[in-house]
Parts: sequence; structure tokens; C-alpha cells
Amino acid sequence: MKAGFWIAPEGADEAITLLPLACEDTTNARRATGAVSLLATGSGEQLIARCPRAAALLPLLAEALQRQSAASPSRLFDITDYEDDDRELLTEVLGQGEVSGVAALPDGVIAQIQEASMAGLWRIRFLDAGGKLSADYLEIGVIPEVVKRAAAFTANRLTFGAAPAGAMNVMPLLTEIGDRMNAHHAGDPSHTINFSLLPVSDIDMAFLQQTLGDGPVQLISRGYGSCKITATGARNVWSVQFFNASNAVILDTLEIGDVPAAACAADDDFRDSAERLWEIQEAYFT
Repeated sequence: MKAGFWIAPEGADEAITLLPLACEDTTNARRATGAVSLLATGSGEQLIARCPRAAALLPLLAEALQRQSAASPSRLFDITDYEDDDRELLTEVLGQGEVSGVAALPDGVIAQIQEASMAGLWRIRFLDAGGKLSADYLEIGVIPEVVKRAAAFTANRLTFGAAPAGAMNVMPLLTEIGDRMNAHHAGDPSHTINFSLLPVSDIDMAFLQQTLGDGPVQLISRGYGSCKITATGARNVWSVQFFNASNAVILDTLEIGDVPAAACAADDDFRDSAERLWEIQEAYFT
């Protein structure tokens, strides 16, 4: 088993600082108790009383989730100018879901992405080049638009020189990747290359990483085990790696296509999330 495609060269920093890949999955506990633990207390009641704006937003979110589909455009709810208490209440109610990550934009802005405990509902915080919060909003959709926008700032064609000494199969791999990149259109099924099954050498992997380059998006999904999703510097080419409980790579792939499904919400998620948010609304806000 190879160490994995997306390994930074020795002594080099990754383009974006990743959130740590934790082996212990605390998501389910947070999903079950994140909102209830605070809202069921006196402090929670006081916080709700101070935050009519956040309380008024919850039914709007639930209605939007109910209407949302995987094929629909995302819905945005700007909370940048909400008071601190309102944003704190929203943080507690929404909790933390399975997917988190960062997306870097060319102007130095970094988007911090956190899925809520209601799948398909996302919190995105934009930090400017100086690290100051410039925007804060909620988004309902399959994946935040900033992920797709950042990933679009990548090379739309592969260029590479001669194979390095000792290479085995990297050149046909690069040809396959380039052909798939050129043929892909939004909405097409993804094409997957499974390195766990291919005879490739360390030299192959090093040249492949060097050719594809670093990308602007890194996501972590902790749904069923840990999955690390990284945009390469090539358009529509993603590294998707699955980890076991020991944090070792057990499935190492490249996907050529849209944002990998491992990070995305589905139609059923929107319905389930709407129901969950309605339950919280009725239990604590009416």
C-alpha cells in the first residue's frame, strides 16, 4: 500500500493549512446533543430571549431546506451583521456536521467551511488576507458555491515534460487524466483512478503530484470513516483518500469530475434536515 497521493514534499508546507484529521468521530454525539444541551438550560432560554433575529431565521432555513433539491441553485442567508449573541445561538442550534474544510481565493481570502448537523446546511466564514472576518453566511445546497468557485481557479490543461528516470506508468496516467479533464462537462459522472490497485512507483507518484500541483480546496468528511478531499492544481481533478481508525490510507484515488460526492449533500439530506430543524424550532422557539 502506497503512502497516498496527496503527501506534501519533505520539508514543504501544504498550500493550505488543513484541519486535523481526527480518528475519533465525535460528530454523532454533537449532532444528537449540540443544540439540545444548551437550549434546554436556563442559559439557553436567556440566549433565545436576547436573539429574536436568529430565532426568526430558523423557520426560513427550515422552509428553504424543505424546498431544496440537489439540482437547485444554493440559497444564501447573510448573517454578517448579526449581533454576536445571534451568531452564537445559530452556532449552537446548527451544531457541526460531517464535512469541514477551507477554500482559498486568488485575492488572499480564505473561506472556512463547516457543514451543520443538518446536512446540506453550511456555515461559511470569509477571512481577508489579514485574517479579519469579512463575511459570514449560511448556505443551503449540495456544496458551498465557494468550493466550486475556488476550484475553478486551476489550470484547465495539463502540461508536462519527459518521464523521470525510473518511472513506470505515470505517462499513460497523465494522458488519461488530461483526456478526462478535456472531456468532462458539469454534471457528468466522475471518472475514478484507484491507486490502491495500480502498479505505480514512488517516482510515478512524485511526478504525478508535481505535474498536477497544489489546489485551493481541502475538505474533510467524517461520515463513515475519515475522508480527505483535496483539489489539485488541475481543473476538475481531486484527490480522494479514505482513512482507517489508525489514520492510515486504505483507499487512495483521483476523481476527475465535479466536487466528489463524499463531500456533497443529497436530496434525502435536505428533507431530513428540514424535519430536524422544525423539531428544534417547535421544541425551543415556540
